[in-house]
Amino acid sequence: MASRSADSRNGTGSGSSPTIDAVSLAIIEQLQEDGRRPYAAIGKAVGLSEAAVRQRVQKLLDQGVMQIVAVTDPLTVGLRRQAMVGITVEGDLDPVADALTAMAECEYVVMTAGSFDLMVEIVCEDDDHLLEVINKRIRALPGVRSTQSFVYLKLKKQTYMWGTR
Repeated sequence: MASRSADSRNGTGSGSSPTIDAVSLAIIEQLQEDGRRPYAAIGKAVGLSEAAVRQRVQKLLDQGVMQIVAVTDPLTVGLRRQAMVGITVEGDLDPVADALTAMAECEYVVMTAGSFDLMVEIVCEDDDHLLEVINKRIRALPGVRSTQSFVYLKLKKQTYMWGTR
């Protein structure tokens, strides 16, 4: 299996490129199916001991290749408004991206090429909360020239299985 970079997965931009072999990819696939799957069961599926799986998982976590987290449906935890916001910036993108990354409502921040310099996924309690985040906090950041909001009407698919394709 070819070397894969963790940068696109963990947002660090560190430039490191850990080598992910076929066995590690198989472990990742097992955890993507069930993040609580016991290491012994994973070991049986991939042909390693429980201890070897535990060591590999820890290495993958330490390298930033993956995270093991609980993914929720925002609606079920009281977050009824989601939007993708395209942002145009004057000057250096890094300070704006860093400020957005620090905002709890910003779940996804990516630098882009094209019509927008940054794309940010925002998850809020309601429309008033979304308006406050965009109008009072994002537009107030030095360097932000304009924003364009794409409010989500219905979530049709949310998956994180792309990591081993």
